[in-house]
Amino acid sequence: MSSAAVLTSTHEGVLTITINRPEVRNAIDSAAAVGIAAALDQLDQRDELLVGIVTGAGGTFSAGADLGAKLRGESPRVPGRGFAGIVQRSSPKPLIAAVEGYALAGGFEIALACDIIVAARGAKFGLPEVKRGLVATGGGLLTLAERIPYHVAMRLALTGDVIDASRAADLGIVSDLTDDGAALEASLDIARQIARNAPLSVRASKHIMVEARDWPKAEAFARQFEIADAIAHSYDAREGAAAFKEKREPRWTGR
Repeated sequence: MSSAAVLTSTHEGVLTITINRPEVRNAIDSAAAVGIAAALDQLDQRDELLVGIVTGAGGTFSAGADLGAKLRGESPRVPGRGFAGIVQRSSPKPLIAAVEGYALAGGFEIALACDIIVAARGAKFGLPEVKRGLVATGGGLLTLAERIPYHVAMRLALTGDVIDASRAADLGIVSDLTDDGAALEASLDIARQIARNAPLSVRASKHIMVEARDWPKAEAFARQFEIADAIAHSYDAREGAAAFKEKREPRWTGR
């Protein structure tokens, strides 16, 4: 799965995807977008991979689209997955963004496409497209006001201001703060916790939380039960109950 622009590694059911263009602050060109999309395809398809982490090499998450590459005619979008191969369609499995340094413009949108954001205290977040005569079309304008208060989201979008990780945590964008240099290890710890849980239950829980935002309120419980009932009758549900009764660790099979 690895390429020059994107590196991948696996350990204990966790796939780590590293944007590997530190010379341009991990800006996304065509090769990086294709590499991220290919890594996510593997995460989706391989049953032994349970959680994904997205991070950047060299102490920076991503500065967004590589404008030089765009001027050369390259596209940072992948059909079906969108900008950086992730923002339009990520993965049904959990994704964690491990952020060091800058997560700006499309880089911020990559982080927002993940389910959990872990950030070093020195990290910076923002959508500065308006300062460059551009519009943030990688999902930031579509999702930010769902995650934080409307007026704060609007201020960030219209001023292009950058906020630090502590402010992002106060707003609820960042779930976990770490010392500088420790975001990836903290993300791995969280990923391992998730990977120890029943994979069908984890995926169903993410599915419900993501989709419920668009469900009519009157139908929400019925739609939730439709998804959850299939899990309640799975082999893993029986195994979970047996392991609890027998005071042992469960042996999940994903069925």
